[in-house]
Amino acid sequence: MADHISEKSAKAAAERVATKATKPRKAAPQPQSGEGAKPTLLAGGNPQIAKAEGDAPVQAYIAAMPGWKSDLGRRLDAIIVRTVPGVHKAVKWNSPFYGIEGQGWFLSFHVFTRYVKVTFFRGTSLRPLPPGKSKHKEVRSLDVYEDQLDEAQFAAWVKQASQLPGERM
Repeated sequence: MADHISEKSAKAAAERVATKATKPRKAAPQPQSGEGAKPTLLAGGNPQIAKAEGDAPVQAYIAAMPGWKSDLGRRLDAIIVRTVPGVHKAVKWNSPFYGIEGQGWFLSFHVFTRYVKVTFFRGTSLRPLPPGKSKHKEVRSLDVYEDQLDEAQFAAWVKQASQLPGERM
């Protein structure tokens, strides 16, 4: 009887493997290459940019931000660069990150459908506190809607954030 059960189990397993092998697979997304190829926009319009260090991937992310958000991305980037000379940049998890070389990251932003979320990794140490709370103890954020960036306040937060210990990621 034990031989009968194991034979039956083996036959069922073989059928499952055969069924899986014959099922059609979804086509893998084609890599985008060449000049003028636009990055894929993920949920909420967030650009899909490969993980990389430096200004070039951050500028590619900003250029791919949809509509008014691209102009906002350029403004955020310009304020950060002006406020923190020599800032280190990277794209990680489809978001631009800003930090101090060797000290970690202090800020990131991410595109959503109606706004751009700026995240301060040590935001609870900033004064005044950025309005957005997080499930992470020290993180605070700022949701920026079209034409609603207080550049002076943002620059003050950037300056404060850049002077705090950065987040290692």
